[in-house]
Amino acid sequence: MDLEPKIIAFCCNWCSYAAADLAGTARMQYPVSVRIIRMMCSGMVHPELVVEALKMGADAVMILGCRLGECHYQDGNHKALARSGMIIELLDDLGYERERFSLHWLSSAEPLVFVNAVTETAERIRRL
Repeated sequence: MDLEPKIIAFCCNWCSYAAADLAGTARMQYPVSVRIIRMMCSGMVHPELVVEALKMGADAVMILGCRLGECHYQDGNHKALARSGMIIELLDDLGYERERFSLHWLSSAEPLVFVNAVTETAERIRRL
């Protein structure tokens, strides 16, 4: 039996959450095991949230935000990008594979980018 990996997707309210909603409305297929957590901005995802999700049983954690330069909070996605390096180092220190974390940029009109990101993450985790 092929078990679906548990994926936590922290989605910004303005772009990635809207893209996920559009993907659902358009009935696009993506792994059912993804759990979306709506954040106002990708810059609000603290590294501790990523580690806590993995500690609680998530197989992977994704942060999805507005395209760089298009953040509704001016520089929130740049903060998320800066934190991503810290998150990867933290995961390495704690013994988690760095492949369990990913960061993606998309606009609200790109549901296919959302679907592809989630699907690719699920496939990558299955290979681990």
